[in-house]
Amino acid sequence: MSEHEEPESKLSEAASRVSDLEAELEISANTTTEAAQLARARALLHEWVDSVVAVVSTPGSGRVVLIHEDGRESRIASPELPYRLAVPVRFAGSDG
Repeated sequence: MSEHEEPESKLSEAASRVSDLEAELEISANTTTEAAQLARARALLHEWVDSVVAVVSTPGSGRVVLIHEDGRESRIASPELPYRLAVPVRFAGSDG
């Protein structure tokens, strides 16, 4: 992939890669980049996230566990998300 490749091409390639991996496991996947379907998915995701009452973030294992109002757990494997959720280290006596 060149650095000048179009963002849509990169998006399409990434979505295809994920779908192909699922197909290797004989699992069907739904992929959308269409505006209305993406808006629906985002709205459902926001609703799902809004039901979270606790978060366990484990950067060392690349996992985040969301605990929902009904007590159910949702697990997310991500190399980036746990670090985004980590509280920055503050040293005693440091400014800021």
